[in-house]
Amino acid sequence: MKLIECVPNFSEGRDRGVIDAIAAEIRGTPGAVLLDVDPGAATNRTVVTFIGTPDAVEEAAFRAIRKAAQLIDMAGHRGEHPRLGATDVCPFVPVQGATMDDCVEVARRLGRRVGEELGIPVYLYEAAATRPERRSLADIRKGEYEALPMKHQDPAFVPDFGPNTFHASAGATVIGAREFLIAYNVNLNTRDKKLANSIAQEIREAGKTKKAPDGTRQTVPGRFAHCRAVGWYIEEFGRAQVSINLTNYKVTPVHAVFEACREEAERRGLRVTGSELVGLIPREALLAAGDHFLAKQGKTTASPRKSACTPPSFLSACPILPRSMPPRKSSSTGTRARRRGSWPPPSARSQTSCRATLLPPGAAASLHCAARCPPLCRPWWRR
Repeated sequence: MKLIECVPNFSEGRDRGVIDAIAAEIRGTPGAVLLDVDPGAATNRTVVTFIGTPDAVEEAAFRAIRKAAQLIDMAGHRGEHPRLGATDVCPFVPVQGATMDDCVEVARRLGRRVGEELGIPVYLYEAAATRPERRSLADIRKGEYEALPMKHQDPAFVPDFGPNTFHASAGATVIGAREFLIAYNVNLNTRDKKLANSIAQEIREAGKTKKAPDGTRQTVPGRFAHCRAVGWYIEEFGRAQVSINLTNYKVTPVHAVFEACREEAERRGLRVTGSELVGLIPREALLAAGDHFLAKQGKTTASPRKSACTPPSFLSACPILPRSMPPRKSSSTGTRARRRGSWPPPSARSQTSCRATLLPPGAAASLHCAARCPPLCRPWWRR
């Protein structure tokens, strides 16, 4: 059986009614399994993860994009994260039995349907891109939603599907096919976004620019390949954050980036106070982090792995999983509250299986589900 993962990002992270309505469209699609819904208030963005057969994920994605276009008005949207439309980006990822070509085919079919039936401009990116300059999501998204009226007048910005006109409420949507991406954020004990961004420039592949002795500007590469990063301030945490996308965790593992952030923070008189994952992460990446920190502590890395989930030794050893949460703003009262307690929470300690086990035997065995295994997929415990 071919299985494909879909990770659409919607430009709504505060209105739970809208988020639930979009998730319901996916949950109600036969053959699609909703794995995770991860909203962010400061970014005003929700990352949804689901999996299924090619036809099922294509249909679920279309229903979700249609619902988002009905409920989200980009004209009034504000948030920390760059975005183009109500459904900002919708990537497909091969998981089991499926190839990248399968994902490209799904992405292009979906793009044509969204453009023709919903009248939303669609741009194809990464492996599904129709031209080299559109492989990068960041390049397509330059100027964000606010620049769309002007960009639609540029012949080079004609969409792959849909009308070449500004859609005031839905904006534009970017659809594509890519390998697994880990969205990972590191918190700092500062409110200064500039300091967070300076750390991001040190670790990201694109690096930074500096003035040469002859007066010209030159690019200094960052520490890690397959790493994109930016610094921003997150109001709900009350601190600055280094927001990171890892596009190849086998080349640039999560724990190496975490350690680098700690080093760069110390050079600036700062401390890393925690980190968080957005969405899901491959099991292999978590186990590699566990092995790394166990080895640093002089402990064995040969813990028995009897279940589909990460062994308890990893949970106690890995500093990527913090022991307490930062203050979070309550949406109902507007006040801040800190939850304390041992890690993982008692309700999660006995968890021995993942949501992925609801799929056919062996399907998505490398994926953990944040809804069923929160301590393994999200360092911050979410209610």
